[in-house]
Amino acid sequence: MSLPPLTPINPPRPYIFPLPHSTMGLGSHLANASAALTGRSAKAEDRVPEGAAEEDTEVLDEKEGNLILSLISQLRPGMELSKIAFPAFVLEPRSMLERVTDFMAHPDLLFGVSQLNDPQERFIRVINYFLSGWAERPKGVKKPYNPVLGEIFRCKYKYSDGSEGFYVAEQVSHHPPISAYYYLSPANNVAIIGELRPQSKFLGNSVMTDMGGESRINLLDTEDGDYVISMPNMYARGILFGKMVLELGDVSRARNAKHGFECDVDFKVKGFFSGTYNAIAGKAKDKSGNTFGEFGGKWSDQIEYKGARTSQSEVLFDAHKSKPIAKVVAPEDEQEPLESRRLWLEVTKAIKSKDMTRAAEAKAEIEDAQRKRREETGSKIPEGRYFRLVKDGSGEHYEPRFERLTDRDAAIKAVQEWIWPGSAAAAAPAPAETAPEPIPAATATEDAPAAAPTAAPASTESEASATIDGHKPGALVQEAAIAHSASP
Repeated sequence: MSLPPLTPINPPRPYIFPLPHSTMGLGSHLANASAALTGRSAKAEDRVPEGAAEEDTEVLDEKEGNLILSLISQLRPGMELSKIAFPAFVLEPRSMLERVTDFMAHPDLLFGVSQLNDPQERFIRVINYFLSGWAERPKGVKKPYNPVLGEIFRCKYKYSDGSEGFYVAEQVSHHPPISAYYYLSPANNVAIIGELRPQSKFLGNSVMTDMGGESRINLLDTEDGDYVISMPNMYARGILFGKMVLELGDVSRARNAKHGFECDVDFKVKGFFSGTYNAIAGKAKDKSGNTFGEFGGKWSDQIEYKGARTSQSEVLFDAHKSKPIAKVVAPEDEQEPLESRRLWLEVTKAIKSKDMTRAAEAKAEIEDAQRKRREETGSKIPEGRYFRLVKDGSGEHYEPRFERLTDRDAAIKAVQEWIWPGSAAAAAPAPAETAPEPIPAATATEDAPAAAPTAAPASTESEASATIDGHKPGALVQEAAIAHSASP
């Protein structure tokens, strides 16, 4: 099957391993780790491993190595690592709720897909959108901030044809950590609902994160129903010795119940003696189990597809030629106390200025305030402000507390009022306008598929500086507790 040609755009950054929540004993590894950790920069092992990208690797200096070794020495079998505060230098300066938005940065790969006549083509396009989301990532092996319970992140996107997309995420559980998110573009008939339930453990010289949860993608003007896609697992190699490298591994499963389609995409990890980094392979199958297409290539480079009808290979996505679409975020001084950028502002400022002592202090203030709040409220978990837990035949998952409207203009107004109640227009200021370029709908004929949607140019993300009303970040958590518990 030959697909319409795609206009490459820059995929979002991947979510790097979260704070681990379970461990394995390290035993004698600790005795051998000290020299490796404290002497990394002078050793041959610190060279970028063959086949690995420079941006996926990191070297700790002597001070950082000693801090990591000190943390590892505290580990005991069965201990939850959430009880251990990781040093600030391993943090990426943004919350995990914002990290998830990287996957919302390019839903334009989905715009117009619903107009393709062949459901197999639609299935392949949805998978391509998902796979492209892993290519752009922060340099090194970093982890985002662990969101506090009730923390939220809100933003919007403006596309070149004047249409918009809206996003909200909320930390609905802290132990275990669960982040729920929702994206909607009424004008483009795309909705994405999902959650992350990460659980991590040490594997000797690596940290593995089991990425529980899934994304449910819906093309609203079709009868396809949900395209459900699970996440690959993540591996941070070289924690004790050698150069640290990030890998994605294991199987991500995409499925569509309406048409009976499934595709298991194998994220291959590099073997000790053979193989390469970042390779993928997958077969798309119909409800009879027949393969109608195969994926290949690298998630960090080019994603390739070969249809069974033509046996011709084509590049679906090229990470080196892609361009991102920026999100629009309200300035921190216009955000609520538990909104991610305002909550973590002091930590972010300190990390960017390389003041790790201040970053650790600000981070501890937020964590201490959350612990105090848990002590005051007991074990009862407050209901989510934006999401509710739903239990059905497929298990349990989180759904937004929002009813989509069929009228497009009414839906645009309603979703803004839901995400930014009382201040929809001001909460997410629009970037400077550029001359709009049309995003043509994807169409296809039996003989020749039409061109894919044109990628919208990147808009400028709001980075306005702000104060936090004279409060410390920890105080903001306590200040927001009453407001959050009273939320609908």
